[in-house]
Amino acid sequence: MIRHRPLGRGHAYLVEPDQVVPSRPIAGTPYELRATTKDDVSELQVELSLRGTRSVIEACSLGPAVPAIDPLYGVPAERVVEEGHLSDAVARLGAQEGRLSWAVRGPELVPNERLRYRFVGGRDRTRWFGLEACHWAPAGGSLTVDADSTSLARRVVTDALRWLVGGTQTYRCRFALDLGPGEHVVGFGERFNGVDQRGKRVDIAVFDQYKGQGGRSYMPVPFAFVVGAEPFALHLVTGRRSRFDIGASRRDQLLVEVDFEPGEVDPELTLVLFAGPPKVTLPRFLERTGTLRTPPPDWAYRLWMSSNEWDSQDRVVAEVKRSEREGIFPGVVVIEAWSDESTFVAFNDALYEPHADGSPHRLADFSFPGKGRWPDPKAMVDDLHARDIRVLLWQIPLVYSRKGQAGFDRKAMEDRHYCVFRRDGKPYRNRGWWFPGALLCDFTNPEARDWWTAKRRYLLDEVGVDGFKTDGGEHAWGSDLVYADGTTGGESNNLYPVHYGAAYHELMRASGRHPVTFSRAGFTGSSAIPCHWAGDEDSTWEAFRASISAGLTASACGITFWGWDFAGFSGDVPTTELYLRAAAMAVFCPIMQYHSEYNHHRTPCRDRTPWNVAARNDDSRLLPAFRRFVQLRERLVPYLSEQGRLAVQRRLPLMRALFLETDDERIWEFADEYMLGDDILVAPITAEGALDRRVYVPAGEWVDPWSDDRFTGPVITERSAPLDEIPVLVRAERAAVLVGHFKRLGSMPEGVSQLL
Repeated sequence: MIRHRPLGRGHAYLVEPDQVVPSRPIAGTPYELRATTKDDVSELQVELSLRGTRSVIEACSLGPAVPAIDPLYGVPAERVVEEGHLSDAVARLGAQEGRLSWAVRGPELVPNERLRYRFVGGRDRTRWFGLEACHWAPAGGSLTVDADSTSLARRVVTDALRWLVGGTQTYRCRFALDLGPGEHVVGFGERFNGVDQRGKRVDIAVFDQYKGQGGRSYMPVPFAFVVGAEPFALHLVTGRRSRFDIGASRRDQLLVEVDFEPGEVDPELTLVLFAGPPKVTLPRFLERTGTLRTPPPDWAYRLWMSSNEWDSQDRVVAEVKRSEREGIFPGVVVIEAWSDESTFVAFNDALYEPHADGSPHRLADFSFPGKGRWPDPKAMVDDLHARDIRVLLWQIPLVYSRKGQAGFDRKAMEDRHYCVFRRDGKPYRNRGWWFPGALLCDFTNPEARDWWTAKRRYLLDEVGVDGFKTDGGEHAWGSDLVYADGTTGGESNNLYPVHYGAAYHELMRASGRHPVTFSRAGFTGSSAIPCHWAGDEDSTWEAFRASISAGLTASACGITFWGWDFAGFSGDVPTTELYLRAAAMAVFCPIMQYHSEYNHHRTPCRDRTPWNVAARNDDSRLLPAFRRFVQLRERLVPYLSEQGRLAVQRRLPLMRALFLETDDERIWEFADEYMLGDDILVAPITAEGALDRRVYVPAGEWVDPWSDDRFTGPVITERSAPLDEIPVLVRAERAAVLVGHFKRLGSMPEGVSQLL
C-alpha cells in the first residue's frame, strides 16, 4: 500500500515521511511530494496533471520512513529523552517500521495554480490529490488593532502585514511590532527556556513534550509584556496556532505569524495592546479572558505526595503511614495508578456488570475483592480524611481499550458524536505516542461533557475523593479535526485543555465541592481553572532551573496556582543536594508536590519520597532537613491562604517574577528570584555545590528570617545558604508575623548542616 497524507498527521514539530513539504507550497519556491511504501518496493512514480498536460516523474527513495524536524515550526527540545517505556514510545513516534519514504520535487507553480497528482507503484496507486500554489498578498483578511492609544497602535508595522492565500482561502497571516532597544519581553505562557524571551522564537502550540521541553510548552498563551520605558502588553485574540519571533530575525521587531489552517475566507484577527506596567495590564487581560471565582481551599497549600508506582490501597496507606512516622504530615495524596486504565472510572480489580448503553455506574454497582488492589476505596478515602489528608485521582480525556465497559463507551462516543471527529466524518483517533488510537471526548458538546462527567460523579459523591489530576490535555492534533461547536482543529485544538479542565470544575461544583484540578496543559482561559503543574521533568539541575522559568512565565500569564514535581520525576532519584534545594524552593511555590514516574516496580525503588531518596543516597542529612521544610510549609499555610485570596481579588499571580514588582534594570540578572505574595522574596539555590548567592533586594525594608539581618532596598547583597535553608527575605512590616514561622524549626544534626 502506498501512503500519502498531504498535511501529515498534525504533529506540531515533525515533517512526516509521507506528506507535502512544505504542506502549503508557495508559488515559485521548491516543494516535495512524499509518500511511503513497503520496504521491498524498488520504484515509485508520481503522475502529474498540470496545465492540461500529464507527465510521470520517477520518485527518489529517502530511505527508512522516519519523520524529521519541521523547518517552519521546528522549535527543538533541548535534549534527547532517555530510558523507560515513555521514552521508547516518544522515540518511535512517526516512524513507519518496515517502510520506505519516497520524494519527488514538484514542478514550479504560479500563484493559485492547481496541480493534480497521484503516486503509482506497479498495480498499486493512490487516489488523485489536488495542490494549490499559495502566495503572500497584501489582502486576504483583516487585522484589527485594539490599542489604548494611537501612539501604541503605531507599534504595529502596517507595511509588514501579509496574508498567505491560495485560491479563495487564506492560510496564514504575518505582521510585526516595533521593539525598542533595551526592552524585555516576558510571557507567552509557560516557558522553560528563560523568563525574558527577547532574542528567541516562541511557538504557541499546546504540546506534550516528554521532558526537555526547550522551546515547547504544555501551556502556551498568546499574551506577553513588553517591559521598558513605555511598557505595554499584547494579546493575540485567537485559539489558532501562532508564533512570535522576538527580535531573533530582526533585532528591532517582534514578528508575528498566525495559521488559518485548514483555510478560511477573509479571516478576522484581533490584536489587543494594553498600555501600562505589568501589574496594571495583567488584570485587564484576565478580565477579558477568564478569572478565578475563588482560590483553592487551604488544604491545597499543604504537602502533596504521589508516585505512579502506588497502585494498591495497601501501598498508598503504607506510604502515608511511613510519612507520618517520619514526622512529615502530607495534606494531599494524588493517586495516579488507581484505575483499570481502560475506563478511567473503575478501580483496578473491581467487579461489575458493564452498561451496554454507556450509562454511569454507582458505587453499589461495584464489588471489590478482598485480595484485589483496592479492597475498599471508600474506607481508604475515609481513613485519609480522618488523617486530614485529601485525595485526588488521575484522569485523561481518552478511551483507549475496546473491551468491556470501555468498548461500550467507545461505541456510545462514536454513535452519539461524543468524541472529536475528523473532517472526513470519521472519529478522530489519538495520533500521539501516548494511548495511540484512543477516542478523545469532545467537551464542546454539552451532552458529551455531561455524559463523561456523570460517569465520575460517584467518585465524588460516594467514594468521597476531593479532586482530579486532569492529565493529558494535549491529544488534539491536526487542523482536520471538527468539534461539536462547529470549530475546526486549527481553531480549537489549543483550547481543548481549557474545555477539559472546565468540565471537571463544573462537575465538582455540581457535587458541592470546592473545585480542585491539577492540570498540565492549558491555554488562554486556563487562569480560571486552578491548579497546574509543569509536566514531565528529569531529576537534573538543568530541569530545576527550567522549571523555575516555567513557573514564573506561567504565573505572568495568569496561572496563579502552579507547582512542579520538585527535583524531577523521571530517571534515577536525585542527589540529596538537588532534592533539598528543589524542595526548599517548592516550599515557596503555590503548590508543593513530589511525584515519581512508573518504573515497573523494579529495584532499586525510584520513589521521590524523602525516606527513599535518603536511603538511596545513604545520607542522614536529608530527612531532618526535609522535615524542617515541611514544618515551615505548614506554618506558611495561613499566609498562602491570605495571599491566595488577594491574588484572586487583584488578578495577580501568587508567585511573581521581579519585573512585576519593579522597573529596576538590574533585576534581569536575577531572573530566578521571585515574590511569593506581597511579603516574601525567594532566591533559590540552583547551582550544584553553591553555599551562597547574590540576591537582589527590592525597595523597602526587609528582614532575613534565618539570621535577623536587615536590609534597605534596592540593593544587591550576598546571602549564605546551608543545605537546610534557602535565601529568603520578608518585608519588615510583616516580620513580626512571618519571621516566627522560620524559628524553632527542627535543625539538622550537629556537623552536617553544611553541604561541603
